[in-house]
Amino acid sequence: MFQYFPGNYVWNLSVNLAMEMGGRIGEVDTICRPLLDAAARGEDAGTPEFMAAWERQGDTLVELAAEGEAAGRLLSAGEKLGRAATYFLTGERMQAAGHAPRVALYAKFRETFERGVALAGENAERVEIPYAGAQLSGVLTRALHPDGTRVTGPAPLLVQVNGLDSTKEMLYRTGPAAKLAARGVASLCLDQPGTGEALRLHDLPAVPESEQWASVVYEHLAARDDVDAQRVGILGVSLGGYYAPRAVAFEPRFALGVAWGANHDWRAVQQARRAREGERPVPHYWDHVQWVFGTESLDEFFEVAERMHLDGVLDRIRVPFLVTHGEHDRQIPLEYAHRTYDQLTSSPDRELVVLTDRTGGTAHSSVDNGSVATDVIADWVAERLGGRTR
Repeated sequence: MFQYFPGNYVWNLSVNLAMEMGGRIGEVDTICRPLLDAAARGEDAGTPEFMAAWERQGDTLVELAAEGEAAGRLLSAGEKLGRAATYFLTGERMQAAGHAPRVALYAKFRETFERGVALAGENAERVEIPYAGAQLSGVLTRALHPDGTRVTGPAPLLVQVNGLDSTKEMLYRTGPAAKLAARGVASLCLDQPGTGEALRLHDLPAVPESEQWASVVYEHLAARDDVDAQRVGILGVSLGGYYAPRAVAFEPRFALGVAWGANHDWRAVQQARRAREGERPVPHYWDHVQWVFGTESLDEFFEVAERMHLDGVLDRIRVPFLVTHGEHDRQIPLEYAHRTYDQLTSSPDRELVVLTDRTGGTAHSSVDNGSVATDVIADWVAERLGGRTR
């Protein structure tokens, strides 16, 4: 993993994510160089400075995009806005839950992302799914014909769900959506409860029993005339490596599942983090998880986390299932990937792919080289949902 800030895993993780989302190394250096002293103070101290630095660079790109748009250069303006949105999100996701400026920055991020997608003509459409008196929002990427035109009829689709601290836009930028589209498979990157808009705008906390919302999402998709209801799978990244297997186990209408990072026993991960073992994904971690799960105390959060493991669950899965995991994941032990794979005893087609120093993508959810994992995932899914690999 690229380590701009020596000894600060959480800040380095955010830099890697930004670059995977399309951040440019020169701009990232401009942002991060003034933050070296702040980073040395630890993962929590200095996060307001962190946000300000990323927002400044994003604001510069917004100004440059406006100049380009005024000159009629819409495609390049859209590309700049896409990077600006990445930098806004990078700053926002690192803040404490109660840090008021993050609310305004999230709104600016959403507006910038949507404007950038429109100007650049990206294959990305907003989808809203009614849920619990509110909605779950997603980014739909349509399948493409071999000539590059968009498929309008029923197509296979892979739902992609977040981890603890990601958003649908991050999944859209870093995940396999574009590669799947080129293989004839559509994607829906989703802000499920506890993530993105669901948490920030609708106060929908995370639900350990992921089938509760996954079944609603499946039924919405199955009712669409541009989705083949018999060929809908689901992928989860990071903590989604718990949510997605759980959803497939209890919602048998999913045609396949993928764990991009095998989060087999999240209860044990929390106990280890409480003992200061292993790395954390965001600063202000214990406040963050209580916000995500809507708990009033750390003890209440641990009661919820106790339900979050896959032991005794995976033998219910009777469809193809792929597990990928980085060999040097510092958040989730590689052992968990083997546990998930070994317990998929009823799957007719299970596969475990461990990403190594030879392949790259060895960090948590391959944040160091996501292209390696997304190649594997896109090919594997396309082969099983009737897409193409050539």
